[in-house]
Amino acid sequence: MQHGFAIIIDIGKTLSKVSLWSRDGKMLDRVTRPNAPLVLDGIRRLDAEGIAAFVLAALARMGSDTVEYIVPVAHGAGLAALDGGRLVTLPFDYEQALPPEMLPRYRTARAPFAETGSPALPGGLNLGAQAWWLDHLLGHAMERATLLPWAQYWAWFVTGEASSEVTSLGCHSDLWNPTAGHFSSLAERMGWAQRFAPMAMAADAVGTLKAEIAARCGLSPRVRVLAGLHDSNAALLAARGFRAIAGKEVTVLSTGTWFIAMRLACLPLNLAALPEARDCLVNVDAFGKPVPSARFMGGREIESLIAIDTRQVDIKPDQPHLLASVGPLLQSGGMVLPTLAPGTGPFPDASGGWIKRPDDWFARRAGACLYAALVADSALDLIGSSERLLVEGRFAEAQVFVRALAALRPGTQVFTANAHNDVSFGALRLIDPDLVPDGELQAVEPLGEDVKTYKQHWTRLVESNQ
Repeated sequence: MQHGFAIIIDIGKTLSKVSLWSRDGKMLDRVTRPNAPLVLDGIRRLDAEGIAAFVLAALARMGSDTVEYIVPVAHGAGLAALDGGRLVTLPFDYEQALPPEMLPRYRTARAPFAETGSPALPGGLNLGAQAWWLDHLLGHAMERATLLPWAQYWAWFVTGEASSEVTSLGCHSDLWNPTAGHFSSLAERMGWAQRFAPMAMAADAVGTLKAEIAARCGLSPRVRVLAGLHDSNAALLAARGFRAIAGKEVTVLSTGTWFIAMRLACLPLNLAALPEARDCLVNVDAFGKPVPSARFMGGREIESLIAIDTRQVDIKPDQPHLLASVGPLLQSGGMVLPTLAPGTGPFPDASGGWIKRPDDWFARRAGACLYAALVADSALDLIGSSERLLVEGRFAEAQVFVRALAALRPGTQVFTANAHNDVSFGALRLIDPDLVPDGELQAVEPLGEDVKTYKQHWTRLVESNQ
């Protein structure tokens, strides 16, 4: 058994992770579990019970009397409703579409983008859409329920103390006014603001571990549990630990299932000027400040392009072969047009796919990386990204992607951070903000090939395809 200082519970969309950390910021242990939605009454749901069993088993594996903190992290589009100490129903999976007769009424009721910074998104990506459906589905039960964002549900699960938190409410939820720092007019009008658990800051300790969980898992009942935060904001907090970019104009591009660009701007911005229809939004950081953001489902789109090839674009031994295939791919004109995840990204209404799809499997994967770089470049332009860009997360190791992005943005210093556990490390920095990530930022060398001409051709095809 390793004796750690803190445990981070990270509930992502596709993967749940629990990790054990030392006081000085070293990861000591980590276990993972793939997430898969359940279907109940024809509706896709989050597997709260399966995740709970995994979390308890992980806590038992890592439990010792040296653990002082637990911090939960989760994706931002899960809504838990509690009544009588239990879930009223399993939360919706955010890819579950609202009933077609309900969606227009919800869209009409939404607060304007200029107020919330939340664009109208498909499925249940707007947390307000989930609340709207739950109100209609469960009626009186919802009137009695206490509402919690998904990250704070896991704080409640281990403490019994219910709370809400601003990074989770402030990520494309429709429920938060990021510039005013309070619930949106929609949340007030629908009575949801009054039903959400009391607000806490991400770094606030909301309670201590339940006695029965402490005894079962070999942990002290004095373990403090923080409110926790939205996973992309945890990655942002981790990136802020690098001294080379701290306090400077920088955009952090977090890459996973979603590619989310968050601009830490030094100058005041007109958030209402962001193009709502192109998947721009306003996140709220762990300190309650608005963060102009843009996103697309890059990881999902890459996987859809390379599924037949089985090997991932970031696998280290393949990087020289993938880089070598870029030149021939550019010469052949092979490219991917957006959008492969309909309704998302800077080209939400475009219907895309391969143009001149190559036979070579390295070229196909390189093409997927070039596609991701072109879409990321477009998204970064939408939020006025400049000067510095830090690419973190899994796809920071995809050389064609990051080097193409550097070539597409010659006026920007592009860096990567070799940090597989950036989300968990960011959560750890809630406990100790002075922790600094291991290693230095790596400057990215742009591709030598002519991506400018390739981009011009791609842009013309995208414009004609919308």
